[in-house]
Amino acid sequence: MTEPDKPREPDHSVPPLETIDDSQRIPRPRQPSAPQAEPIRTAADVPPGAIAAFAVVGIIAVILTLKWGVPKVIDWSHHQDWSWFTQWTATVTDPVHAYLTAHTASLPLTASSAFVIWLGVGTASLALSWLTGAVGARLTWTAHGVCSVLMVWDASPAAGRPVAAALAVLAWTIGSFFALRGLSLRPRINIHTHNHPAR
Repeated sequence: MTEPDKPREPDHSVPPLETIDDSQRIPRPRQPSAPQAEPIRTAADVPPGAIAAFAVVGIIAVILTLKWGVPKVIDWSHHQDWSWFTQWTATVTDPVHAYLTAHTASLPLTASSAFVIWLGVGTASLALSWLTGAVGARLTWTAHGVCSVLMVWDASPAAGRPVAAALAVLAWTIGSFFALRGLSLRPRINIHTHNHPAR
């Protein structure tokens, strides 16, 4: 037995790692991964009792909603003052209509047709952006919002111009909750891993 304060002599029977040829090196054994629970992929994997319970709960929820919830909502809406919504809408749409009327005087397109096109493009781009998430639809929605705010700013009375433009921006951002859903400015980084087979 060697003493603790005495240095260990190197064992010359095993050559250093640098002298071993690459073809003779043995890779480390792979550690088996922990077993993972299989996800539920089909309706056949769900127990019939759970399906029946969900169906009963869903039917009861629909019946309660139709019997109690819908009448309550209708009664509540009849007792509300919705003038704020119509005033907000008029604050945005009236300047747009006035702008289109003033700037389509010498065009073959009438102001009413331009206003219908403005409404149609906004509605279609909002719906397509929400349902498909297509880049073209989102760009159209963004351009429609910018043009709308500029028209509201230009055609609103000077005293109320900042408020009218701010309300137009708020209306556009509320629509953007649906039109631009899932859009992220964070760059997406894809990392590819290559598994080399053991020799």
